[in-house]
Amino acid sequence: MGRLALTAWLVLALILVLLFSVSVRLPPEPSPAASEPAAAALRVLHRGRVLALGPEEYLVGVVAAEMPADFEPEALKAQAVAARTYALCCAASGKHADADVCTDFHCCQAWKDEREMRAAWGEAFDAKRGRICAAVEATAGQVLRFEGAPAFTAFHSSSAGFTEDCGAIWSSLPYLVSVASPESAESVPNYVSHVSFTPDELRAALLSVRPEADLTGAPEGWIGELRRDGSGRVSEAVLGGSPFSGVSLRELFSLRSTAFDLSLTEGVFTFTVTGFGHGVGMSQYGANVMAAGGADYRAILAHYYPGTELSSLW
Repeated sequence: MGRLALTAWLVLALILVLLFSVSVRLPPEPSPAASEPAAAALRVLHRGRVLALGPEEYLVGVVAAEMPADFEPEALKAQAVAARTYALCCAASGKHADADVCTDFHCCQAWKDEREMRAAWGEAFDAKRGRICAAVEATAGQVLRFEGAPAFTAFHSSSAGFTEDCGAIWSSLPYLVSVASPESAESVPNYVSHVSFTPDELRAALLSVRPEADLTGAPEGWIGELRRDGSGRVSEAVLGGSPFSGVSLRELFSLRSTAFDLSLTEGVFTFTVTGFGHGVGMSQYGANVMAAGGADYRAILAHYYPGTELSSLW
């Protein structure tokens, strides 16, 4: 892995910038992201410093940060390919002047160094890192492409039955459409979460972004229609007679996803939220359920990124 000359990688990256900038707008939030261009060294911006890392070393740190190490081997392989492809897109986008990619998951993709892995895993370090290294090695150099260009392999933690269509959040892409996802409360910790607010807290938050909302009457009358898209997520909610996008409410109230209900019980407003993340692309817990059911990483990637092709960087 990463044996092409640095010059060849730079030429490849320049070409990909042109291809990528036409069709994809990188998301402004977590995670979809990840790693591995074919270079002798990758410039990784980590906590204000630029580190020169081998692509494999970088990718191991990404998978360690983005997916539980005790997930099924085929799920870890699917994550490795998605992360490798995502990192290639990040590097080609040119978003960082002095680095190919950063370790901020809001911008590019999360990453852990060995010290952080040891702190998190303790005595299980060797076993867990070994599982991740095996997944990276088994998929060495493999990326997903669509019409010859690296795919934008967004991923998230868990979905509420269906993934989200990319066009509901960012620019539409033919291989990032809503598909069924098999995870459930039995397979995902904190699959359903609750966030509650007093009427005063809810009113203050809503008025901070929409001062025209009418929240002067009884709280029982504030909640209007919750409109959902094809994945079941809230695309728009009418509150105080004003429309709020599901995405804006997720950000405003720090909800785990836009798959939510809103109720008022005994004077308290409660968001009941299912799943975690933006919902676009591969569901990590869904991938793990598929792997446990016998699907290999190729089938997992084909399911969550339909129409893409698995190919090699070299």
